[in-house]
Amino acid sequence: MSAIKHLKDLIEINNDRTLGFNKALEELEPINGDLNVIFTEAAAESQRFASALAVFVEQYGEEVKESDESIAGALHRVWIDVKALFGGKDRKSILEEAERGEDAIKGAYKKVLDSGELTGAALDTVLDQSVQIKVSHDKIKALRDSA
Repeated sequence: MSAIKHLKDLIEINNDRTLGFNKALEELEPINGDLNVIFTEAAAESQRFASALAVFVEQYGEEVKESDESIAGALHRVWIDVKALFGGKDRKSILEEAERGEDAIKGAYKKVLDSGELTGAALDTVLDQSVQIKVSHDKIKALRDSA
């Protein structure tokens, strides 16, 4: 797999993560309002990450299309339809689904980093994003553990 394909996969899963958190935000009941900030930040974070990665793809002379499919993105889309999974009231279920999504994106970053195909600024960016994804994952996991 090429560096470009890896970057496109990460863009796709970040787009999916943004959609997933935005969908979760639509479904949150007032009792879980404290999750608004966390989910809003995570969605915005993934928008920034996807934009930063798109710069590298374009530097390689490729176009970033919203229809680009990735294995990682397909796995992550499992949690996008949050409405079908929970009604926004059960805090633990909400957080379990969010953590499942965070596990998927964390795994996608690990796969890309383990491939050894990224170099230079692209590698540095993916490493930095990976650290931030882990922080977000751990925050959601801690909330889930306490639910």
